[in-house]
Amino acid sequence: MGDSIYTSLTLLAEAANPGPPGGFLISLLPIIAIGLVFYWLLIAPQRRDQKKRQALLNALKESDRVLTVGGIYGVVTNVNRDRGQATIRVDDSNNTKIRVALGSISQVLTEETSSDSSSK
Repeated sequence: MGDSIYTSLTLLAEAANPGPPGGFLISLLPIIAIGLVFYWLLIAPQRRDQKKRQALLNALKESDRVLTVGGIYGVVTNVNRDRGQATIRVDDSNNTKIRVALGSISQVLTEETSSDSSSK
């Protein structure tokens, strides 16, 4: 019985004095470091790309050559930001137009991107 009381008192003494001050904060440092690396590698680049894409869609105007996520090339003829739609002309010979969601426009083509895609 004496051993069990001694063991209990030892455990209580260790619980009352867990270690050096700041030990809890030091044990959290790896978790905080992992969180910062996660933010730096995943969240920050995604936000940057999202801002770039939003700027691209906000700058969209008539006569811009675009490529949709479905692979359709066309020229913007109308942009309706309230409805989130754009009308693009896909065929010049018979003036065929389609209406697409603004979110489905993947890129605005310039002379540089048009020549790069044709050379591949």
